[in-house]
Amino acid sequence: MTKQILLALALLGFTTSFSQGQEKWVSLYNGKDLSGWKQLNGKALYAVRNGEIVGTTVFKEPNSFLATEAMYGDFILELEFKLDADMNSGIQFRSESKADYQNGRVHGYQMEIDPSSRAWTGGIYDEARRNWLYTLEYNSAGKKAYKKGDWNKCRIECIGPVMRTWVNGIPTANLVDEVTQNGFIALQVHAITKEENAGQTIRWRNIRIQTQNLKPSPPDDIFVANTMANFISEQEKKNGVRLLWDGKSSSGWRGANKESFPKNGWLIQDGILSIQAKRDGVERGGDIVTNQEFGAFDLQFEFRLTPRGNCGVKYFVQELDGEKGDAIGLEYQILDDEMHPDAKQGVVGNRTLASLYDLIPSEKIKRGIHDIGEWNFGRIVVHPDNRVEHWLNGYKVVEYERGSAIYKALVARSKYAKYENFGMAEKGPILLQDHGDNVSFRSIKIREL
Repeated sequence: MTKQILLALALLGFTTSFSQGQEKWVSLYNGKDLSGWKQLNGKALYAVRNGEIVGTTVFKEPNSFLATEAMYGDFILELEFKLDADMNSGIQFRSESKADYQNGRVHGYQMEIDPSSRAWTGGIYDEARRNWLYTLEYNSAGKKAYKKGDWNKCRIECIGPVMRTWVNGIPTANLVDEVTQNGFIALQVHAITKEENAGQTIRWRNIRIQTQNLKPSPPDDIFVANTMANFISEQEKKNGVRLLWDGKSSSGWRGANKESFPKNGWLIQDGILSIQAKRDGVERGGDIVTNQEFGAFDLQFEFRLTPRGNCGVKYFVQELDGEKGDAIGLEYQILDDEMHPDAKQGVVGNRTLASLYDLIPSEKIKRGIHDIGEWNFGRIVVHPDNRVEHWLNGYKVVEYERGSAIYKALVARSKYAKYENFGMAEKGPILLQDHGDNVSFRSIKIREL
């Protein structure tokens, strides 16, 4: 065999192996008709015009979805969309429609398309199920990605439990969740309640997908919303997030004003840390604190209340001497607002769920409150410049500045007025409060700032 033939075969083998390892895009839309798609739920209009899929709103119709007949698990999806009016829309992925779930209602993950002043395009919503999983309050830079009145390019990566979105090349959401691992992709035309909004359109084009040899995009530094219990994703690790509670032992924690972890009153089981209710005849264990002290930090935690439950997460804690062994600190209130009487105490609701207890009421919205018995996502962010934020289920509900004139005035009229320089320590442990009620925690994480 000549050298030329050997060289040609070698080059052919190299080219073949190289091409097999490259991105392989498959078009989901043939540019001519809606073959491979089916319409679900509402009767909004879908049509093909000028090589584009055009969705048109219809008065009094529920949310409508043009869904792929094929199902997809791990994939990378890219497409372009353009709104011809300020209408809400979205792109479903890993979604389902089952007869035994709300009569076939489409449910599952949705990349939001939101041209309103809220600017949450690229956020991840759980359609007809759990509501918001990743609001763009988590990622203010992502709010600037959407281009009004123009074509916008989106990218959705779903690889294992990690779901990431981009709008016009800007990272917008990073969600880690494993509730649904497979489903269809669908283009939403949102329901409208005003007849004058009938006839508004959204257009899609260049819809393509990869399902093989997937190569995730490099990690970035945006916030990761992670619903998997006691699990840290690779991007969270890169961002400096670590578990503050390991999910299985009392390591790193002790009783407040004590050297060891309480023998009674706290239960560690199945990856959950729970306070056992006093009314069940269990001896109270008292508050617990971290062995380590923290200054500027981003603390995340999931909590679950039982009816009439009362608890709190305190920070910049001071452990006081004395018979009671009190520990005081700034407190993220955890409370059943409907049934616990403390919600009506204090001033203007400053003892309700997610408030800075006895100082600042939380500005909650109904959609941001999960039912009693469901897990809630709490977050406390203390910036190096003493700005502090409380978050609840993706919404910022409290914001203040430690040491400001307003802060000092609020402390002066509160139950903490008797404590000198209350809440102003440079560092302090994190505390979980034992109020004698059954409250559970998991996924307690921290990133030091």
